[in-house]
Amino acid sequence: MPKSKVRKKAATYTPPAQRSAAKEAGPTSPVYVVVMLGLMLVGLAWLVVNYIAGDKIALFAALGSWNFLVGFSLIVVGLLMTMRWR
Repeated sequence: MPKSKVRKKAATYTPPAQRSAAKEAGPTSPVYVVVMLGLMLVGLAWLVVNYIAGDKIALFAALGSWNFLVGFSLIVVGLLMTMRWR
């Protein structure tokens, strides 16, 4: 059986170049965390107040079913902020 040809390898190893794209980000500011948690809590409070006394408060009565959108939007914005929290 014929012998296969042997490939010659490069004698030196060159490591891949270092990536200097972006520096590491530090921890998130405490103000960011307060705003994030505040939005979620205000959204929850908005929904609770709407259920308990929505017909007695003029603003809530005027918004009607839009109160759900306001409350859930505040909660969703707070939850979206958690993705950038470090």
